[in-house]
Amino acid sequence: MLTFATVGTSWITEKFIESAIHSKQFQFTGAYSRSEDKAKKLADKYQAEHYFTDLKELAKHPEIDVIYIASPNSVHFEHALFFLKNKKHVICEKPMFSNAAEMEKAYQTAEENGVFLFEAIRNIHAPNFKILRDKLPMAGTLRSAMLSYIQYSSRYDLFLNGEEPNIFTSKYSGGALVDLGVYPLFLVVGLFGEPTKVTYHPVLLRTGVDGSGTLVLEYDGFVCTILCSKVSHSELPCEIHGEKGTFLLQDPAPISEIKWLDSHTKESQIFSQEQEELDMVYECRDFADIIQSQNHEEHERLKNWSKIVVRITEEARKQNNIIFGTEK
Repeated sequence: MLTFATVGTSWITEKFIESAIHSKQFQFTGAYSRSEDKAKKLADKYQAEHYFTDLKELAKHPEIDVIYIASPNSVHFEHALFFLKNKKHVICEKPMFSNAAEMEKAYQTAEENGVFLFEAIRNIHAPNFKILRDKLPMAGTLRSAMLSYIQYSSRYDLFLNGEEPNIFTSKYSGGALVDLGVYPLFLVVGLFGEPTKVTYHPVLLRTGVDGSGTLVLEYDGFVCTILCSKVSHSELPCEIHGEKGTFLLQDPAPISEIKWLDSHTKESQIFSQEQEELDMVYECRDFADIIQSQNHEEHERLKNWSKIVVRITEEARKQNNIIFGTEK
């Protein structure tokens, strides 16, 4: 059983705690927040023995194996590096880092200290992604794909009222692509690999980040389009088109349904299976298995996956002069 502590007290942290406990491979041991009240409240809610307001105290604690980081995007790198140097395994919420240079340095630090570093991106660890990957050859020669994650953010109302929530400002490495677009992007990279060309067409907000955007990824013989937005809403399904048929996904995260449509017979078939409601449980199990079995080969595969994604998002931002505060 691996012991873990958390950095951050938002809803996503609570979902991770619940999923990690549900996996039966993690024991929640401590919570950190700059606010003692918030740290204690979170620790008490899930019966953790410790709570912290000092990162150094947390990093040195001998009873903690793993740190889960869900602080603002812009401080992920600083926090991860600190814990890795203190020989703690790190699970960092997506987007793990602001750019490829940060990611390269962090993975190097993890290797130097004999620990593992993971990006928490839940949809690629779930059974339905693996089903889709295995069934994909049914489509034959691929010709196009269109994936979307368009979800109106309640925090956009705050933005419209003159405030600057973290996810809508370059100061905290925000924007639609790195917050929502990475879900379909991880799927695409996992299925098709790294594209030969990247083009991004964002709708920029007054804070210098993208409220929505269209990402075009070119592959040999086909083009993949990803739509992402935090300023509007859509029920548009995701589609992957091949010469033999089409795969339809109800959502990119979680992939709740996979439907196959045969181009010739016009017959349809459902391949997806019912998944756990706490779908972060799948990444928890994978991370625990890698740590406990010292599976460096699987860790390397996940690392390279994250590196491709951050290269794409960084290139997309550079094309549109979207510069994060950590890069200025």
